[in-house]
Amino acid sequence: MTTIRILVIDDHPIVRDGLVAVLRTQPDFEIVGEAGDGRAALRLIASQQPDILLLDLEMPDLDGVGVLRALQQDGQMVPAIIFTAFDTDDRIVEAVRAGARGYLLKGAPRDELFHAIRVVYGGGSLLQPVIASRLMQRLNRPEAALPEALTEREMEVLTFLAQGRTNREIAEQLVITERTAKFHVSSILGKLGASNRTEAVILAKERGLVP
Repeated sequence: MTTIRILVIDDHPIVRDGLVAVLRTQPDFEIVGEAGDGRAALRLIASQQPDILLLDLEMPDLDGVGVLRALQQDGQMVPAIIFTAFDTDDRIVEAVRAGARGYLLKGAPRDELFHAIRVVYGGGSLLQPVIASRLMQRLNRPEAALPEALTEREMEVLTFLAQGRTNREIAEQLVITERTAKFHVSSILGKLGASNRTEAVILAKERGLVP
């Protein structure tokens, strides 16, 4: 029997523990390591040489897409399955473009997760049906050719950024978690090519995105 060596990467210890416990029920799965952030993940990938990455998107220091891009730059083709709570169109596109071979939402049935790991290990790709549908819709829209385009929610967050609001204040205004607000801010910086919030606002004003 072939053993599939899996590295679990998620910044929530309870989620990691649950995933590891579930995956260990399969005789052909071996957990070779766990990481709580992108930098630690890259170190473990180099030392453990896993067959599959089970990778969260939103993590401190370096997010899931950042991990995939770093692997691409280093020429390391480690098959990765995104396992996340984020289902926004832009994040799906970013992950797929960065090399993700699978994309599942947290809450997917365990059998679906097991199947995805085996399919990706075998050289295939697997997107959860709802993710595949959203990806096709996103790619079929004319604006999909412009990766820098901000979503409606990101435009709302950008407006508050231009007012000098903190992540907590933005979260309170939009009735979202501070973690989600931080995620949107990071996405805005990436799309605008900004290294910090101030630069993002300056670039946004230059492009006419905010007054």
